[in-house]
Amino acid sequence: MNGPMQILTAEIDLLAEQLVESEGMRLIDVECARGPKGRVIQIFIDKPGGVTIGDCAMISRRLGDTLDAKMPSDGPYHLEVSSPGLERPLTKPKHFVYFQGRAVVIRTNREVEGETHLRGILAGLEGDVVKLEVGGQLVAIPYETIAKARLDAKS
Repeated sequence: MNGPMQILTAEIDLLAEQLVESEGMRLIDVECARGPKGRVIQIFIDKPGGVTIGDCAMISRRLGDTLDAKMPSDGPYHLEVSSPGLERPLTKPKHFVYFQGRAVVIRTNREVEGETHLRGILAGLEGDVVKLEVGGQLVAIPYETIAKARLDAKS
């Protein structure tokens, strides 16, 4: 059962995705949490060549206006818009598609080809299997076995 925060996150995700894509960028993630002074809404965006401070400020202004107009007013919120970062966690299936070709670190909750900690180049997602190129070999990692995954800035 979805709680109020998950429902809010899904609603914001829909609004943010339309806005971000209309500006030639990609919405990577939306996270909502309760803070001491109200809700904290974090939006992560990306584009080829990287996101600028100006991109974040523009999306923040436009999305803030949209949220003020379309979302229920149940108290104050703080909106943060930023890039996904150099070692961004990969938490959704769409991340394994979007970051294809990038170096990643994946930790699994059971052995995959004798390992639980894999580092390589993300080769995409096919169905429910993440493909990872490790030492010239393609490794198939069932999505449900992934405990943690992140971009690898060290490679």
